[in-house]
Amino acid sequence: MEKVQFIDLGLTDYQKAWDYQTSKHRELIDRKRANRDQSKQGLATERQQHYFILCEHPPVYTLGKSGSMDNLLLDEDQLENQGFQFYKINRGGDITYHGPGQIVGYPILDLECFFTDVHKYVRFIEEAVIRTIAHYGLEGVRMKGYTGVWLPGNDYLPKRKICAIGVHLSRWVTLHGFAFNVNTQINHFENIIPCGIEDKDKAITSLEQEVGKEVDLQEVKTILKNQFAELFQFEWTESDQAIGI
Repeated sequence: MEKVQFIDLGLTDYQKAWDYQTSKHRELIDRKRANRDQSKQGLATERQQHYFILCEHPPVYTLGKSGSMDNLLLDEDQLENQGFQFYKINRGGDITYHGPGQIVGYPILDLECFFTDVHKYVRFIEEAVIRTIAHYGLEGVRMKGYTGVWLPGNDYLPKRKICAIGVHLSRWVTLHGFAFNVNTQINHFENIIPCGIEDKDKAITSLEQEVGKEVDLQEVKTILKNQFAELFQFEWTESDQAIGI
């Protein structure tokens, strides 16, 4: 069974977290190359080390490589005056928002140790969140043609997105991940066209908004961690060193 090291960065600047996850991503790829070279020479190989990073970010908008700047509704001065950061990054998807009260997850996994199927990987992330919100009495669903986790609509409510997903893979090693709205400030999504979706029957929501009260973030993290371990069938290890980034 694979082992995955859990790292909780807490509230962390987006650029610092991006640099940190990129360094871990490079570490896995370098180890993978070294193992292949050693294997060809008949030498012992080193076990792959996977990471699962959770954090929150100060208010920031990020635009994926397939996204459009037209979906950002603020100009540079407005971003600065209102205290938002903005980054163009190399994940899939369009524009999204990260902020306090949102669980942002960066699984850094070598999928060749699990399965080599990108769609299955994304479905597993969705399933982990679906199972997590079920603990709070909510039905999470998938929508054909869209990634992420949604709550179904009805005669009074639109379909609501509670978790966005955008990933990038290199040599089957994962980068970026998901943004799960727990106690997120939803009005900050009004400054963008979230994920480039303008449909009137779709909206953004949070766990807090759906259950009508603030939710214990650590409790949600624990449930989420358990679901990931069960789905991917790995064992957790905790970081044995202080993380300073």
